[in-house]
Amino acid sequence: MMATLPVHLKTIKDFHRFSKLPAPQHPLVSVIDYSTIPFDPENNAVTRVMDFYSITLKSDFTAKIKYGLRDCDFDDGTMFFMAPGQVFSVDTEKNVKTRKSGWILLIHPDFLHGTTLAKEIKRYEYFDYSVFEALFLSEKEKLAITGIMHAIHHEAAQNIDAFSQNIIISHIELLLSYAERFYHRQFITRKTINHQILDQLEIVLNGYFNDEKLIDKGLPTVQYVADSLNLTPNYLSGVLKSLTGRSTQQHLHDRLIEKAKEQLAGTTLSVSQIAYSLGFEHPQSFTKLFKAKTNFSPLAFRQSFN
Repeated sequence: MMATLPVHLKTIKDFHRFSKLPAPQHPLVSVIDYSTIPFDPENNAVTRVMDFYSITLKSDFTAKIKYGLRDCDFDDGTMFFMAPGQVFSVDTEKNVKTRKSGWILLIHPDFLHGTTLAKEIKRYEYFDYSVFEALFLSEKEKLAITGIMHAIHHEAAQNIDAFSQNIIISHIELLLSYAERFYHRQFITRKTINHQILDQLEIVLNGYFNDEKLIDKGLPTVQYVADSLNLTPNYLSGVLKSLTGRSTQQHLHDRLIEKAKEQLAGTTLSVSQIAYSLGFEHPQSFTKLFKAKTNFSPLAFRQSFN
């Protein structure tokens, strides 16, 4: 059986039409009450790609969200964020009517043109998280987000005038700032889970750097490590920064320098041989990184042991 191609939703009006909703009151921004979307398991199962931002707050939702290649069950208040071009679908049992409540905020990139948020929105890393890395909200946090959703919904329903864009943008910026704060809170409150991630990271790095084929595989990448832990690169870095103050890339460099120090102090291999053994294509790159991290050249470090 041939796989069905994703439905491409180019505009917010397309989303409303696909979801069997009335046309949006604003062409570039829409806040949708999730409970008003007609139950349609056939539609839910359709994979879709949207050309606009989507911020979703869901409560009492029993379906399984599939986002990219991952899925996750939701039954409490959760938020997740999608940037344009990401793949999304909802899996529900065809004969079971799912409970659903919450809000969906849709923002077309054209609405951001001419505002600082057009560039600033790209710094919010949670738009690259998977649904598995959703934001879990407390009741108080849900109320804060819901209040902002109501404010945007109210403003988008007004007649468009010279103030509309700035007012809605201000509300969106507030929502994004709250989400960033709540994610930082989540990194802190989920310390047990996050420490497990840190332990798994050490296992992955130990296995990689102890592999005799390191010279063939080259240096480990942040993407490789994140994939090994079934996380997105940005979420992994967020977790590590909350625990250690250091990003994934910094952890990789730290482990690399540790391994280099062991070889410089405990073997007679040349600097070039050590560089190649650690996956560097050019010894000069290894020397530059080592000096930046230790304030010693590799040779100077070795001589300090003699």
